[in-house]
Amino acid sequence: MTNEAGIGATAVGGPGARLLRGIGTMLGSALSNQVGAALGAHAFGALGPAGVVATRQVVAAAVLLPLARPPVRRMPRAQWWPVLLLAAVFGGMNLSLYTAIDRIGLGLAVTLEFLGPLAVALAGSRSRRDLSIAATAAIGVYVLVLPGRSSDYLGLGLGLLAAGCWAAYIVLNRVAGARLPGLQAPALATALCALAYLPVLLVLAGSGRLDGVPMAYAVAAGVLSSVVPYAADLTALRFVPQRFFGVFMSVHPVLAALVGMVLLGQLLAGHEWVGIAVVVLANAAAVTTAGGRPHEALAGPSSEGGVHVTVAEALAGAELDVPVGRTSTGR
Repeated sequence: MTNEAGIGATAVGGPGARLLRGIGTMLGSALSNQVGAALGAHAFGALGPAGVVATRQVVAAAVLLPLARPPVRRMPRAQWWPVLLLAAVFGGMNLSLYTAIDRIGLGLAVTLEFLGPLAVALAGSRSRRDLSIAATAAIGVYVLVLPGRSSDYLGLGLGLLAAGCWAAYIVLNRVAGARLPGLQAPALATALCALAYLPVLLVLAGSGRLDGVPMAYAVAAGVLSSVVPYAADLTALRFVPQRFFGVFMSVHPVLAALVGMVLLGQLLAGHEWVGIAVVVLANAAAVTTAGGRPHEALAGPSSEGGVHVTVAEALAGAELDVPVGRTSTGR
């Protein structure tokens, strides 16, 4: 039996049991991701966002490289360029997000970042329904931010930069996945990103700051925000349809706001909760209305002759550091 994602479903338990297992796994993955980001924020004072990102990338590379074992010496240029671009996107996406978290808080930063996959999902569409979804998301962002003199525009800009990097990641990962199977592309890109951040770790080590509790927080961020979601999301997609996964992805901004409140003491105003809710609903609507146009090209053509990302793929594949349709599980 296969689900919409093309994953062979296990025969253990009925459909209801598989769905509940998938929901539990997705919820655990989403919560792990946001708790990891919050723990990483606790290390900002000692290591800075760049130090936390560097540690996270090293942890992720240490796990992914032995699993993927990319054929580095045999890779032609056509395989290298999307991997190099992915590495740059990883570095920019994580650094901009973590710096945004440091300036404007976890809930707001993650909500802004989530505009990236939504933009990819809606790009190229001219239907009134999709345009209304985009307009709804824009209204939600305005209500969330309520820009004024006291607004941290740099932090807001960094959150939007993270969104742009996430959108670029979705498209690039699709290209890389067509050229390198399984986890090879993201594993190699993560390793290259970690290598680029090595000077940051050397500076921190030279100043005696790579020890104690802050370092433990940074390592925990790497495990909870990278390693756990890799495994959990791939497992979840064995039990739930891809579109359902995409809808459930919309819970991330809400969980980020709750985790930020509990672990970081970042209380949100009423208008911020309203803005988050509107953005979440816009993302969910983008997925649930995709059923009538499953083959619509939303990411635009690529050098491959047509890399197409549907609404469901964009939102379901956004959180996975593996390309939709080409994972190590055989999707």
